[in-house]
Amino acid sequence: MALAMGELATKEIDPTGIRRISLGLRFGQVLGGFVSMAGIVDSHTHLHSFALKGILDPTLEAATEAGLRRLVTVGTDSDDWECYAGMAEKYPQVDYTVGIHPCSVDADWETRYSQIEAFWSRKQKPVALGEIGLDRFHLPRNDEAAAKEIFSLQVAACEAQLQLAKNLDAPVVIHSRGAFEECVSLIDGSGIDWTKVVFHCFSEGPGEMKQLLDRGGFGSFTGVITFKNAESVREAAKLQGLDRLMIETDAPYLAPMPKRGKPNEPAYLAYTAAFCAALFGVTPEVFAEKTTTRAKAFYGLG
Repeated sequence: MALAMGELATKEIDPTGIRRISLGLRFGQVLGGFVSMAGIVDSHTHLHSFALKGILDPTLEAATEAGLRRLVTVGTDSDDWECYAGMAEKYPQVDYTVGIHPCSVDADWETRYSQIEAFWSRKQKPVALGEIGLDRFHLPRNDEAAAKEIFSLQVAACEAQLQLAKNLDAPVVIHSRGAFEECVSLIDGSGIDWTKVVFHCFSEGPGEMKQLLDRGGFGSFTGVITFKNAESVREAAKLQGLDRLMIETDAPYLAPMPKRGKPNEPAYLAYTAAFCAALFGVTPEVFAEKTTTRAKAFYGLG
């Protein structure tokens, strides 16, 4: 049974930022049953897997029922760009990006890179370039030479895509895993406007968030913010402030509590939204308005 979000006790938060079940059944009802929060935007999701499984339509219907107004489906390589461009043409609530994810970078990355700019000549243009960046986590662990070579390719691909984004005056979606300082350095060196940069799935702490804020950049938050051990992530979100906040699912990954460990989907953004409204001590209506305004401004959504 759906709980009216206006019933949410937004100040029932323990010192770690996690609302306590012991404070009342409302917490369990919000996070244990169907949740909706009208007017929210999933600023970073991956719909390709849902399309491949033949469940895109019911997935989008569930997202609408959960209150999602818009979804930005984020490109990772040439095998999903056309799929996403087609989705954006078919579904008015879907926008898309194109870019080469660092884990998709290989010796042939330049061939796919050469295809990116043409998407900005289409009637249905991407709303950003990404996701791009650096990822140390998935490098080979037992082959130092191979890891070094792959990381150097990631750096080259990221530099090239940053320059293209600068030329296109396009927002940039950054993937950074185990390479925050290197990503910041590359962006600094590119001369790109930092107000057009978002570090998606921000999983760092307040110190790293301050570096983004000092430059004018943004962090976007996934269901990780709901995890018990993510206090530093919550502190980073609060440091950024509600007026600059964007939320995302990164579906099918990183499902929020209470769905953690299960395949994620856009509808589950409502759980993250409910949690964050409580974290910031605001009504669901205010939270939805603030985060939607920011996402629309960042991506230029009409």
